Amino acid sequence: MKQDTSATKVITPIARIRTDFPEKFGIPRQSGLVPELTGRIVFEPAWRKAAAIKGLEEYSHLWLIWEFSEHRDAPVKASVTPPRLGGREKRGVFATRSPFRPNGLGLSCVTLNGIDYDAPEGPVLLVGGADLLDGTPIFDIKPYIPYADARPHARGSFGEAHKDDHIAVSFPKEMMNRLPKELRETVLKVLAQDPRAAYQKKPGTVVGMAFGEWDIRFVGDDACLTVVDVQKRDETLVHVK
Repeated sequence: MKQDTSATKVITPIARIRTDFPEKFGIPRQSGLVPELTGRIVFEPAWRKAAAIKGLEEYSHLWLIWEFSEHRDAPVKASVTPPRLGGREKRGVFATRSPFRPNGLGLSCVTLNGIDYDAPEGPVLLVGGADLLDGTPIFDIKPYIPYADARPHARGSFGEAHKDDHIAVSFPKEMMNRLPKELRETVLKVLAQDPRAAYQKKPGTVVGMAFGEWDIRFVGDDACLTVVDVQKRDETLVHVK
């Protein structure tokens, strides 16, 4: 009997990740750019089994296959304008890591910092360097295998050319001290990635970024971002974006 290759398989999440990004704005454009970012991968009830992750602790890095869940109904075009090209030059959608994709799938490489076997939700993976929105559905987890996955001499197009892009950050001590000590370096590195879209780069524009329970507001030009306010998110009446 000939196999029906037209059938579509429905895939469902095996886990969700908890991160400090309740909103898309501010998330690094690639995984690993800010290694200090941490996340907790909480499995769905059917996969909360130690047997499912036996041996995973033998690896230092993981591949996550996940869904751009905030873009489910967004239109997908053949050409996109990558932010790293200033939002002016076009590339084919399959030549970019654009979140607006035909099947909305994302791929991230994260560090495996540990496994919490005693968590109430069953074994929880503790990861670093994640570029995912809080609550993002994860469809699969695979170990990163250096000899097969690393290609040191591969060409990286404009992504490689802009891998070291960053911007100076001025963070007044008074406002920095409002953040818990363990978050300060991480927030600085996130801001140094310059999360602004092209339309937000007009000098004097106040931009707000949610990070965990904090709302961080800043202004900037082409050379520097300056933090102008730090507040607990429940104390902030208006989130500027």
